[in-house]
Amino acid sequence: HHHHHQTNQVSQGGAISSSTIEHQSSLHHRVAQHNSIHMRLLLLLLSFLLQPQSSNSLGHPALLNSIKSFHQPPSSSVADACRIFHGRGGLHPGADHLTLDYYAPVFLLTSFGVELEENELDSYCSALCETLDANEDDDDISQQHELTIVYQCRGANTTAETRLLCGTIPDPHIVTENNGQDQYLAHLLRGQNHGLFLDMSNGRTWLRNKCQTKDVSSVLNLFSYTCAFSVAALNGGADKVVNIDMSRGALKVGQRNHELNGVSNKASFLSHDIFKTWGKMKRAGPFDCIVVDPPSYQKGSFVAKKDYGKVIRRLPSLLNKDGYALLCLNAPEMNSEFLLEKVKEECGTEMVFVERLENPSTFESAFPERALKVLLFQYQPSDDVSSVATEDFTV
Repeated sequence: HHHHHQTNQVSQGGAISSSTIEHQSSLHHRVAQHNSIHMRLLLLLLSFLLQPQSSNSLGHPALLNSIKSFHQPPSSSVADACRIFHGRGGLHPGADHLTLDYYAPVFLLTSFGVELEENELDSYCSALCETLDANEDDDDISQQHELTIVYQCRGANTTAETRLLCGTIPDPHIVTENNGQDQYLAHLLRGQNHGLFLDMSNGRTWLRNKCQTKDVSSVLNLFSYTCAFSVAALNGGADKVVNIDMSRGALKVGQRNHELNGVSNKASFLSHDIFKTWGKMKRAGPFDCIVVDPPSYQKGSFVAKKDYGKVIRRLPSLLNKDGYALLCLNAPEMNSEFLLEKVKEECGTEMVFVERLENPSTFESAFPERALKVLLFQYQPSDDVSSVATEDFTV
């Protein structure tokens, strides 16, 4: 483009001298030379791309490295569900669209918005195969795992496409957390969610611990999905959990999760629209802890931007004094500030911000505010403060 510009300028000079013509022809020669070098480089690149490559060169190096360093526990011990590779966190340039999870004994590879080519899929499969072989104890044949891999491609607006690349998925497929003590049903080939959100595992741990120390004995679990929070709370020793979700299917899985863990008798399951159920919740309360983990955007049922405030507004009427609210926000475009502002707006100073729970280290992100946000608040009613103050005063 630049060369072209020069030649035009020259020809605008009116009478064209012979030296100018000479200059022009040498310039054309240089351009041609330049272009042929370009052509040769292109051909080189093409021939390189068309050559059969060694199996792993097509996969993303960062993901291949994570696979290499993954140690699968021997089948005698438990393997809790975990994320192995989190390209979505933006810390691996060029792999923003990739994640790899282990829902033991199944590996789940997910790509977002980009359909992976077969040869790239093959490179990940063979890397996983090598890793399993390296982890295998040759003496013990019974220990040998069958390699099972599921691949899910999530479009920007299309529904997720999922397929089994190799192996077999156990039925039922039961995965664990908390060193095998909390059990959950997973369904990797059905829909885009798998029954357990792994990035929420610290939230479940926090709740389980609070129930173990008896700080929390009653829980209201809003937008409960498959009720994993409820299982964690009851396994921790809670007395009562009320689970509410509009999806009957999700609650059915939730009930099966409670049966698996032997805690069905202390949980109730209501498939109601939360916004029409405040009266019922109030009669069931007050609670020591309320978990709010809504979808960021579900047409017709919940849109965080306009609906989250309506939920926050109700918290004080449903909580015991010093009760906790665990507020979760998944939308990448909405930050912690959104929740902090909404709480201030709806509850004034009565809901006190305690902390933001860290996401699991395997979900480390270059943009923490785009990742899952789990904010903990405590209900400290203001009328209480004045009575404390007068007591102090009389002393």
